[in-house]
Amino acid sequence: MLASLLLFVPRHAAHAADTLLSQGKTATASSTENAGTPASAAVDGNTGTRWSSAASDPQWLQVDLGATDTISSVTLNWETAYAKAFKIQTSADGATWTDVYSTTTATGGTQTLSVNGSGRYVRMYGTTRATQYGYSLWEFQVYGSIGGGNPPAAGTLLSQGKTATASSTENAGTPASAAVDGNTGTRWSSAASDPQWLQVDLGATDTISSVVLNWETAYGKAFKIQTSNDGANWTDVYSTTTGTGGTQTLTVSGSGRYVRMYGTVRATGYGYSLWEFQVYGTAGSGDGGTTGGSTGGGTGPIQGGGDLGPNVKVFDPSTPNLQGQLDTIFQQQEKNQFGDARYQVFFKPGTYNNINDQIGFYTSVSGLGKNPDDVQINGDMTVDAGWFNGNATQNFWRSVENMAIKPVSGTDRWAVAQAAPFRRIHVEGGLNLAPNGYGWASGGYIADSKIDGTVGPYSQQQWYTRDSSIGGWTNSVWNMVFSGVQGAPAQNFSADTKYTTLNTTPESREKPYMYLDGSNYAVFVPSLRTNASGVSWPNTPGTSIPLSQFYVAHPGDSAATINAALAQGLNLVLTPGIYHVDQPINVTRANTVVLGLGYATLIPDNGVDAMKVADVDGVRLAGFLINAGSGNSPQLLQVGAPGSTASHAANPTTVQDVFARVGGAAAPVAAQTAFEINSNDVIIDHTWIWRADHGAAATGWTVNPADIGLKVNGNNVLATGLFVEHFKKYDVEWAGQNGRTIFFQNEKAYDAPNQAAVQNGSVRGFAAYKVDTNVTTHEGWGLGSYCNYTADPTIIQDHGFEAPTTAGVKFHDLLVVSLGGQGQYAHVINDTGPGTSGTSTVPSIVVSYP
Repeated sequence: MLASLLLFVPRHAAHAADTLLSQGKTATASSTENAGTPASAAVDGNTGTRWSSAASDPQWLQVDLGATDTISSVTLNWETAYAKAFKIQTSADGATWTDVYSTTTATGGTQTLSVNGSGRYVRMYGTTRATQYGYSLWEFQVYGSIGGGNPPAAGTLLSQGKTATASSTENAGTPASAAVDGNTGTRWSSAASDPQWLQVDLGATDTISSVVLNWETAYGKAFKIQTSNDGANWTDVYSTTTGTGGTQTLTVSGSGRYVRMYGTVRATGYGYSLWEFQVYGTAGSGDGGTTGGSTGGGTGPIQGGGDLGPNVKVFDPSTPNLQGQLDTIFQQQEKNQFGDARYQVFFKPGTYNNINDQIGFYTSVSGLGKNPDDVQINGDMTVDAGWFNGNATQNFWRSVENMAIKPVSGTDRWAVAQAAPFRRIHVEGGLNLAPNGYGWASGGYIADSKIDGTVGPYSQQQWYTRDSSIGGWTNSVWNMVFSGVQGAPAQNFSADTKYTTLNTTPESREKPYMYLDGSNYAVFVPSLRTNASGVSWPNTPGTSIPLSQFYVAHPGDSAATINAALAQGLNLVLTPGIYHVDQPINVTRANTVVLGLGYATLIPDNGVDAMKVADVDGVRLAGFLINAGSGNSPQLLQVGAPGSTASHAANPTTVQDVFARVGGAAAPVAAQTAFEINSNDVIIDHTWIWRADHGAAATGWTVNPADIGLKVNGNNVLATGLFVEHFKKYDVEWAGQNGRTIFFQNEKAYDAPNQAAVQNGSVRGFAAYKVDTNVTTHEGWGLGSYCNYTADPTIIQDHGFEAPTTAGVKFHDLLVVSLGGQGQYAHVINDTGPGTSGTSTVPSIVVSYP
């Protein structure tokens, strides 16, 4: 081998006679080995930098010359990893290619190839590697004669200085307006995800003849140019899946008031970025007619406020047949676990006698007072499990909020499982959390509530209570956690008793809620509390926002319309129902409130994300469900773009009663990660993130796949009341510093087919809660994981929790449970804590780690 290397002496390239056309131009590639070997490094004139590809065939590297030029020679300065067989190809459009050189016996080194051709794009197309590595070029140089540049744009420049909006912005320095300001030194750039769009409002319906896109290095590989008369319904006038960046002049034929670039596939790991977006054509006249708000058509900006829709039921004490109307809703929803019907029930301030509101699936019941005692229910708000033979473990997706309840018997029954919050309630008596007959139950969550009597969990496996006041608590089963609860039982986590008690909650902010301000609807947004204990009411600090400052969305509204309303500065109310979105709902403005009513449900179509939140202060997301769609969404919810760095400590974003579901209602569906949190200082206050193990539609390992439930990359993120279940890999993966979790409930995926399917390198099974090795500060209290490997009960999980062993990473009160011997844990956390054994369903615990 040494002899053969000594025989190989690279020759210097004979200098091409013509002009070097490629240096500093936009280069792209089929792949890159890593961030340190980008395509651009092969055209930078520096022989100390290089492009290298993935280790597979075929691969290509191409350069956009910016114009159609005559090509006379190409020089390739190979690194050791060279091509044995490759072609040099040219193209006028980046889609159709012509061979100008081909070899199957190349020997690497520096090659100068005489060619004869023309094109705007030139590429090396490698088909056989000479080594086991990828293809690698120090430099790729194209020589020839300069052509005439891009064809001129046809028509009058219509877009410059007009109003531009976008699906997202990378940061405050890259706004949508920068792409229509006529300055090629400023740019718009988006978040690093697909799809994204940039649109311009021309102010009137114009005839469009051409569009010029001056891309920054981060360009669109696949995108469309679309026009619209109303900003909601779009017509394609150009489409490509082989975009090559640079400056593109596109001849189109169409008309519209709005024109947008709709990108579906990025060419790089970054977002989309345009120095300029220019629309040319013939100016029309008059107003193009934007669609009005939910209340109907009209011209001008989208209007806030409006009707709350047919599935919001508003009652007062004089409402005829009130009990009958409540019973009708319950009869429809009692067993409707995976149906489409959604209901929000509102009680206006006043006193209601002889009420028993039985609450079924997808039903939220709320008082419309400023304080809970403004709505007095002399009766019951009841959840039981008669529909499921006394088993309450599937009593999901229902809620009650902001009222006083005086139970007929002295004790109200609230036998719920996950995603069933009990918020801002005054119970003038006791509270029973178990079903009639004390069957199985798997809840649950209470916040900002006052229970005058005793709370009896009885058969409840776990429960989290925050910032409340209780008269007493009867017992524990596996994991009872309290923070900021006056009257909570004392800390006692042992083999016999499972109480985790924190005197205060380090940070909390109550969920926004709708109320009547006189005769007008408004949304009250409570303020941030630190080291809270007890309820926030009466006189809850916060801000009132009139409904007129909200876009009131209804099922059938497009994501484009919702995004236009958000971009205009409105907040968002999602009325009950199902919302299919073909692009992410983009929340880009600080302090935006998104409030769902009656478990309003977002379903992303064609593999898009359902919602993206920019890295801004104080966004409040509350009260809705995201259901995975037929595509494979990268995330269902993303808070902050990857790499977000801003501090939001004084005004964090909150995610409250926002739930995710992958499967159950339809099949097949998929998501890679359910929730991804990239912003710093986010508060996740009660969520259930669930990969379905049952449903009206088929579920299974390959039917509704999803790898990770919650991925936290931001720093200083706090989770209070975290329920995550059944994901194929980590249910929670935490990469940010100084994360904190108070209460975690988990079940590993029931349907893992065998041990190999969950093998994580040399580790048996993916941990339920994984803290990445780079993390130096993290803390958790009251965390539990259960296994129930019904497809293969012989599966062993090496540990429920995995974290670096360092003084700054601390855990308190951990447990793992094997449900009836269906799989086992070898340890609780890392290699610490006793394993489970047999069929006894007895928790194995660790009180403190390390």
